[in-house]
Amino acid sequence: MANSRGTAVTWEEHPWAAGNDATAAMSRRAQRRSRGPYRAAVPAAIAELQLELPAEVTAESEDALMEITRFDAELSSSFPALSDPDEPGELAPLAAVLLRTESASSSQIENVTAGAKALALATLHEKAGPNARQVAANVEAMRRALDMSDDLSVDSILAAHAALMADQEHAQPGRFRDAQVWIGGGAATPHTASFVPPHWARVEAAMNDLIDYCERSDVPVLTHVAVAHAQIETIHPFADGNGRIGRVLMHAMLRRAGATRRITVPVSAGLLTDTQSYFDALTAYRAGDAVPIVHRFSEASFAAVSNGRTLADDLKRIHARWTDSVRARRGAAAWAVLSMLVRQPAVTVRYVQEHANVSQPAAQRAIDQLVHAGVLSPASENRRNRVWVAEEVVAALDDFAARAVRRR
Repeated sequence: MANSRGTAVTWEEHPWAAGNDATAAMSRRAQRRSRGPYRAAVPAAIAELQLELPAEVTAESEDALMEITRFDAELSSSFPALSDPDEPGELAPLAAVLLRTESASSSQIENVTAGAKALALATLHEKAGPNARQVAANVEAMRRALDMSDDLSVDSILAAHAALMADQEHAQPGRFRDAQVWIGGGAATPHTASFVPPHWARVEAAMNDLIDYCERSDVPVLTHVAVAHAQIETIHPFADGNGRIGRVLMHAMLRRAGATRRITVPVSAGLLTDTQSYFDALTAYRAGDAVPIVHRFSEASFAAVSNGRTLADDLKRIHARWTDSVRARRGAAAWAVLSMLVRQPAVTVRYVQEHANVSQPAAQRAIDQLVHAGVLSPASENRRNRVWVAEEVVAALDDFAARAVRRR
């Protein structure tokens, strides 16, 4: 057992004045349980937290961190065909696709799911469902995380939330919540919820304390990340989007510590292999035991790297097959579009124009050549606002998602 009572929440009572609409549909017994004051958590201050974790947990987390770092290095050096010509060694397409898969997995933990094709269409601002749009917003929030690594602050976390929850006013994008929230149990009031985060008046101070903890350099990296993540989940500073922002913070800290430099390791995909143990680990953390959350992050890291390697191999094979099948002159726009399709498997003529920096006729010619080679196919028969899709990449990404939710 870790010497970590320092992570345990305490509790305080607050008055509750529910409107008639909150309890109208309850049984009389439930109504009685939902009267009077409720108890909200008071998060522990962790800025100076000292943990004594079991040696085997620390060793496991160090091994997991080495695996993350190795994965980042091997992908950054072994995909020259997919590298950005302006930045040799920079794995631009694969970095982008891993960021997107991580964003999708992070959303899926919150039961916000979208297939790879729907997400690709949402990225183009084509017709897509609300879930796909939310996952696309999570991609933008994850991009903010990479920027956040240089300026990890309350303001940068608020900016990431603004990107994640854009146009969702119920979530108060970019602002801390100004009301009580509670988690689980399908409860209409906080009295019978599974967990009641702190009163909104405590949020700002708790977040400042968290940032002070994140600034430390004397904590082993994966332990540092796991505890910070569990703490922001406990504070629950926003009206919505807390879990996804907590995982954005995780990647900002990995980048800040130098564990990752070019890619986003899909740790959320690793957490998906057993979401119940992830939620149980958060509960244990709030009771004062940090061991389960550190252990769960280690497990998730190993699972994520394994799954990410399989995805990378699949994409590399697809790209090699495309290269053999395309018949276009050297320097033609079609070759630039091939690598583009790894990170964005749905394109329009305008998208190709803008991202390959070519004329409209050249973009259309590139798409036609890739259709002829079997790389692209029309998303629909509608010729207006035509979209073309690289179905092999879509299938590889969907296979990645399926592996992530398959219990090991």
